[in-house]
Amino acid sequence: MVRIATFNVQNMRLRKLDQGDMRLDGARDGDVPSDNTASAPGLDMADRRLTAAVLHDMDADVVALQEVHDQETLDHFHDRFLVRTGLRPYPHRICLPGNDGMGRNIALLSRIMPTTVKSHAALRPEDLGLSPAAGQPPYRPLFCRDCVQADVEGLTLFHCHFKAPYPDADATFALRRTEALGLRRLIERGFQDPLAAHWLILGDLNEPDARVPLAEKAIAPLLDGFAVDLLERRPQGQRWSYHEIRRDVYSRPDSILCSPALAVANPNAIPRLLREGLSREAEAYPGPRLHGVGEHRPHASDHAAIMIDLYAEGMTRDRS
Repeated sequence: MVRIATFNVQNMRLRKLDQGDMRLDGARDGDVPSDNTASAPGLDMADRRLTAAVLHDMDADVVALQEVHDQETLDHFHDRFLVRTGLRPYPHRICLPGNDGMGRNIALLSRIMPTTVKSHAALRPEDLGLSPAAGQPPYRPLFCRDCVQADVEGLTLFHCHFKAPYPDADATFALRRTEALGLRRLIERGFQDPLAAHWLILGDLNEPDARVPLAEKAIAPLLDGFAVDLLERRPQGQRWSYHEIRRDVYSRPDSILCSPALAVANPNAIPRLLREGLSREAEAYPGPRLHGVGEHRPHASDHAAIMIDLYAEGMTRDRS
C-alpha cells in the first residue's frame, strides 16, 4: 500500500532579499486586494508553516505539488519548513522547468525512488497526432505547464496542471480540452492495454465546475469510459477542493483519476481531503482549522490537499 497525495501550494517561490536572506513567497496570487498591502508579506512565513503542517498531517509517501517555482524553492521548503515539522524526509525531490511563463511548475516529493521521471513539456499536439487548440499556432506546446510521468512502486503517475479557466473561458476551455486529449493519447501509446494497466492521473486539471454535463467538461476525454474519477466515491457536497473568494464559489479542480484496473484493485479506496489549512472564508468546511489560520490569511493554500492509499500489482510497501 502506498499513500499518494496532490496539493496545489499556491505560488510558492523562493526569493533573495536585499540583505541576502532567502524567503519564500506566501500562499497568495495578488488577485485579492489584501494580498497586495504593505503588511501582506509579513504573513508569508506563517502561510508556509501551514503548508508544511498540512503535508505533515498527510504523511504521504509520494506528493504531487503544483505551483512550485523551481528546484531551489522545493529544496528550501523541504529542508527549512517540512522536515522541521518532524515529518520523515523526502530524499527524492524533483521540480522540472515547464511552460508556465510565471514559473509555476509542478514538483514531486517521494520517499520511494522513481524508476523513471519524464517531462512532456516539449510535446506539441502534432507529436501525438492532434491538431492545435483553436486559434493556437502549431508550435505551441501541448501542455500549458507540463505533464510529468513517473513510475513509482508499480504505478505510473501522470502529474499535470492544466490551463486555468481565465481570462477567456472559451479560449482556455479549448486549451484544456487539447491537454486532456493529449494526455489520453499519451497513456494509450504508453501501454499495450491502457484500461488494464495501473496508472494514475493527479494534479490540478482546472475543471471549473464539476456539476456540468460530461460532454461540457474540458476534461471529458479522460472521463468518458477511460479513467475513473476517485473523488466520485465521496458523497456529493464533500468533493470540493477549492474556494474562489471573489465569487464565493466552491469547485474541485484538483483530481485523482485512475485506470479502470486500478479502480477494481482498490474497491474501497476513497480520497481524503485535508481542508484544515484553508482560510476561514471557506465556510462550507465546518471542521477544525490548523492553529494560526486566519479569516483570509495566514492559510496553507487556496486549495485543499487530497490523499489516497492505493495498492498496485508489484508493490512492496505496506503502511499498516
